[in-house]
Amino acid sequence: QVQLVESGGGLVQPGGSLTLSCVASGIEVRYNDMGWYRQALGQQREWVATITGGGGTTAYPDSVRGRFTISRDSAKNTVFLQMKDLKPEDTAVYYCKSPRASWGRGTQVTVSS
Repeated sequence: QVQLVESGGGLVQPGGSLTLSCVASGIEVRYNDMGWYRQALGQQREWVATITGGGGTTAYPDSVRGRFTISRDSAKNTVFLQMKDLKPEDTAVYYCKSPRASWGRGTQVTVSS
């Protein structure tokens, strides 16, 4: 059974930084495409980052490029999302996803002064 568990969310001031973690079980993150998505209250889920299995190529939408960085630690079987220069519009529940996994519970990120 594939399971992804997100953590690391919280309340941060505008301009601040936060790092999210996604611990995987049932799959090896180094061999699987992994992504981060977010869903703000009342809005559709939005893609924010991808890292490909194997080569580890990363991709981001314009809304977060240059501020967010996705990475993985194969030894810990964990995927990270480093977020800097956070803005109030980054407030959302953040989810980790692999094509082989169902959606998890996510982790709440709130950017507010």
